[in-house]
Amino acid sequence: MNKTSKIYIAWHNGLVWSAIVRELKKQWYENLIYRTYKELDLTDTPAVEKFFQEEKPEYIFLAAAKVGGIVANNTYPAEFIYTNLQIQNNIIHFSYKYNAKKLLFLGSTCIYPKFAEQPMWEDQLLAGKLEETNEPYAIAKIAGMKMCQSYNRQYGTNFIACMPTNLYGPRDNFDLETSHVLPAMIRKFHDAKESWAATVTLWGDGSPFREFLYVNDMAKGCIYLMEEFNPTKEQNEKWEIFFNIWTGVEISIKKLAETIQKEVWFEGEIVWDTEKPNGTPRKLTDPSRIHATGWKHEVELEDGIRLSYKWFLENR
Repeated sequence: MNKTSKIYIAWHNGLVWSAIVRELKKQWYENLIYRTYKELDLTDTPAVEKFFQEEKPEYIFLAAAKVGGIVANNTYPAEFIYTNLQIQNNIIHFSYKYNAKKLLFLGSTCIYPKFAEQPMWEDQLLAGKLEETNEPYAIAKIAGMKMCQSYNRQYGTNFIACMPTNLYGPRDNFDLETSHVLPAMIRKFHDAKESWAATVTLWGDGSPFREFLYVNDMAKGCIYLMEEFNPTKEQNEKWEIFFNIWTGVEISIKKLAETIQKEVWFEGEIVWDTEKPNGTPRKLTDPSRIHATGWKHEVELEDGIRLSYKWFLENR
């Protein structure tokens, strides 16, 4: 990629898209293209083909996806699998058909088995049963990764993938029904503080462990891979076209809640609703593959929570 390359960032809103765009502009990439949902529905195959035919982007960041937390995944499983498969199929295929130089597909750590060995490394993909609550979404993401590998093998494309951990930061989704755990906690504790509530109720028992990555670090990692990594035929055959973009540092949900409670200055009590599911017990990854390329995260969790809450207060 050079500074005048025609770069398409798929989707036009939200956490991941905005972080990639901010970082590309910061690094002086100037020929960026994107469309709002009203301008281009990525599930509409003829419309997506017309876009590629007219624009012919050279590099594609496939960040578009229907995402959500455990509540949303439980409530809308059909929408999660259909929408994500449709988006991926359209963009990956037309990237090949209209001769894109490179594509980066963003997956999710939910692709790994529910009881995967810890820490999880890339070779654990497809080694066991998935977490039930987000299985449709995970299957869609695995299909997208396999699609990248298959097009590389058959057509010689340069399609790679990365698996970000739980992301958070500016432009996050703070809706209590559809958001992920960290922004949902920020919203819950803030609302409780504003209403002088005595308690905040959270799902599960707080025992699961998770990793979290500040979204600006994720964007830097994605751009780094687009600039620096081009898989060989051997790497593609060995399924070495994807990377965990993680910190390698985990925290319990209980400790996360206490950290956010402190940052938001909520002085009440946390109540754990143990009738609700915990989700996967532990999701610690091994980021050795991407660390070996020279990339590492920069923003630690407490600093990232502080920055996220600041953005929430300024933009709610």
